[in-house]
Amino acid sequence: MTILTLVRHGETAWNYEGRIQGSTDIPLNDTGRLQARGIADTLAAEYAGREVVVVSSDLGRAAETADIIAAALGTEVARRFPGLQERSYGEAEGMDAPTFYDTYGPWHAADVPGAETWPVVRERALAALAEAVASAPDGVDVIAVAHGALIREVIMFATDGEFPREGERLPNCSATTFRLDGDRWEMLAYAGVAS
Repeated sequence: MTILTLVRHGETAWNYEGRIQGSTDIPLNDTGRLQARGIADTLAAEYAGREVVVVSSDLGRAAETADIIAAALGTEVARRFPGLQERSYGEAEGMDAPTFYDTYGPWHAADVPGAETWPVVRERALAALAEAVASAPDGVDVIAVAHGALIREVIMFATDGEFPREGERLPNCSATTFRLDGDRWEMLAYAGVAS
């Protein structure tokens, strides 16, 4: 059994502006670094006296968030997984949300030229998380820092689509926690909030 905590990276300038980042490598802004320190302090208190492995996406905003968390836990990031990168949004990267909706329609159903499909995002996310959990020593929990749309896909998989509910979002530096027991996922804490 493993406890897996998925943390969304801190805020970036594009998050602040409401622009779609996808696989574009946008760094944290100062607010994002403050958010990362906040979740790092929370996780350091929660994991006090326990061993934990920290992994992340290899995109800069998630990598820096993970570095801040790992430092607070007195460890280093064990590995950067390309499989934990945000969904590639193809031609929509850099667009603001209203332009996206006007151009492509509803978020989850949108057909964007050059974008990665949702099943592919889910498959690579689950494969990367399985590898991260399998490589952790027995009894050691895992914190994985990744991206909003990717984490949503994992949550939808783990809850058979019950979460996130319509209109909910995952704030920057929010944490959702699962207990993994073989192929069984149980959500212990959920970070979604109404938009």
